[in-house]
Amino acid sequence: MTEFRPAHLLPVLAGHGGRSAMTCQYRCGNACSHPAPNTSDNPYFGDIAGEVSRRGLLRAGALGALVVGAAGTIGATAGGEAAQAAAPAVPEAARATVPAGSGALTFKPIPPNTLDTVIVPNGYDHSVLLAWGDEVVPGAPAWRADRQSSAAQARQFGFNNDWLVTLPLDRRGRRALLVVNHEYTNENLMFPGFTTLDALTVEQIKIAMAAHGLSVVEVERVGDTGEWRPVDKGARRLNRRITASTKMRFTGPAAGSPLLRTAADPRGLTVRGSLNNCAGGLTPWGTILSGEENFNQYFVGGDGVPAEAKSALARYGIDTVNRYPSGSRKWERADERFDLTLNPNEANRFGWILELDPYDPNSTPRKHTALGRFKHEGAEIILSKDGRVVAYMGDDERFDYLYKFVSDKKMRRGDGPAERAHNMTLLESGTLYVAQFDATSASEIDGSGKLPTDGAFNGTGRWIPLARGNKSLVPGMTIDQVLVHTRLAADKVGPTKMDRPEDVAPNPRTGKVYAALTNNTRRGAAGQPAADEANPRANNKHGHILEITESRGDNAAETFTWNIPIVCGDPADPSTFFAGYDKTKVSPISCPDNLDFDAHGNLWISTDGNALGSNDGLFAVPVEGPERGHVKQFLTVPPGAEQASAYLEPDNRTAFVSVQHPGEIDGASIDNPASTWPHGDFARPAVITVWRLDGRQIGA
Repeated sequence: MTEFRPAHLLPVLAGHGGRSAMTCQYRCGNACSHPAPNTSDNPYFGDIAGEVSRRGLLRAGALGALVVGAAGTIGATAGGEAAQAAAPAVPEAARATVPAGSGALTFKPIPPNTLDTVIVPNGYDHSVLLAWGDEVVPGAPAWRADRQSSAAQARQFGFNNDWLVTLPLDRRGRRALLVVNHEYTNENLMFPGFTTLDALTVEQIKIAMAAHGLSVVEVERVGDTGEWRPVDKGARRLNRRITASTKMRFTGPAAGSPLLRTAADPRGLTVRGSLNNCAGGLTPWGTILSGEENFNQYFVGGDGVPAEAKSALARYGIDTVNRYPSGSRKWERADERFDLTLNPNEANRFGWILELDPYDPNSTPRKHTALGRFKHEGAEIILSKDGRVVAYMGDDERFDYLYKFVSDKKMRRGDGPAERAHNMTLLESGTLYVAQFDATSASEIDGSGKLPTDGAFNGTGRWIPLARGNKSLVPGMTIDQVLVHTRLAADKVGPTKMDRPEDVAPNPRTGKVYAALTNNTRRGAAGQPAADEANPRANNKHGHILEITESRGDNAAETFTWNIPIVCGDPADPSTFFAGYDKTKVSPISCPDNLDFDAHGNLWISTDGNALGSNDGLFAVPVEGPERGHVKQFLTVPPGAEQASAYLEPDNRTAFVSVQHPGEIDGASIDNPASTWPHGDFARPAVITVWRLDGRQIGA
């Protein structure tokens, strides 16, 4: 067996941060090795400084949004009954009832390490809840590496679990539905005897297709602890798998557009499957949202599309020169819809936010065109002051943008069938915006990360509308062009180019919005946008956190103020910043990715691609009060793994944690693993639960 060196000694390709080349290949099709798709000449940050008057913006007030009150609950009913049941209680709503406390986090932080296991603080424990291949749909065969099949995988837990959430199934907090995204596959780590993607059998490709999508799994609490487990096999009536072949439908203004029509779907209303599902969001009416991210890598044949379609495809990272781009997934061998020469519009059918009703296993997932099409990290929801739905979204690409959507209609309170039916339509029509940031100290930003003389990276900004209802607000573009080619529409109106905006999450306590800017090593490079106050560091390999305060404390506002509370990296590095907190007391943090809030309003940060030489992990930080900026590492994952997502249940007793691609280190394979987590044989992505041994709240 080849000897594997610790992660911090492995060679790292320039531009990949702390990721292995293998991760870059399979997760995003080597996006960092190619020029950024955004080649627009829309004004850079420095060019628009002063365009929006700071005097014209109102400082945000206190609570930024109405949070829906706790609704009714739903029993563990069969699919048809679940569809007619009352709306479930919503975790975000429950969090608003927990006293804020001091904001202090009492656990002792985990030191950086490269150990091949999950490390949690003293006084805590963890266990594996579900791993790749475990049974989801009742009757799925027991998983074996040497006996895989596409039919079995379509009923088993998928590969590379990412964003996750739980929804209640009873009033006692003892049973719940776990919903998990499965972002991508790594065939090196899946199939014994793997050599190259070209050598895969058609059946192996179909297995990979079935390993994408989502899982819905009934889970139950173990005794009175914070540990959870899958329910007994006979009680899994709501369990479900969504794959790359599941039937879905389009909603909203672009549904039926010629840009979405194919020979298999001449009306442009239905689509098969979901790809590269990264982060998501939970709605107040008890459905989940899932974002399709790096879908471009699944398509070949871009050279053969009509000439007028090539610029739009290229803007989304699709190769329009080579028939078979390097690193393509070879899916066209199993399904010709992934060959754009034969199906030039098929790529337009991915890159959306889909909504799934997890309480009804017979429901059809819906892709909402009103929320725009780009490389969605996810969509996080809060309510405006007047009860409309506001969804925040990031486009995960170097030099791309932050977006938000505000619904036309207001949410109806109540848990009856009529209220829920109404609320299920809220994401079908509204206003789609893209963010433009203005600075207070633009002339002082030199790319070094040095704070301006006012002591903060901060400024004002505005949300630029792209579409409202069925109307395009971008000159020269129709409504379906704006929504299908949202990146091109945004390029025309001058938003700020950001450093890979990933998860964008509103704090349910304050309404303030937090965005994870993961990294951008091309910031300030020759021919690339220079550092600016919203992206203040050149060669930004560690990323930062952005805080947005909407005007008048209303998340539907079109103007805002902003600041950067955390500039990530080694606290000893002068270019880092932790909201003014004593840097000798904070944990090193690199490459923030996914965000969540606990019941006290503390921000929990999952990292992806730690460029400091240690394993990725989960971090917590108060964002209000005297402890603001005190980042503490709560957990580390095995080498090669991404700490993909975490969800703290409403009573703060359990953290559900997604450990993605353990052992994804160059040269590794399922036959020659670089990690043996979680079961001691070879690496398998898995969801774990973490709880406090004394039964008290996590963190506090």
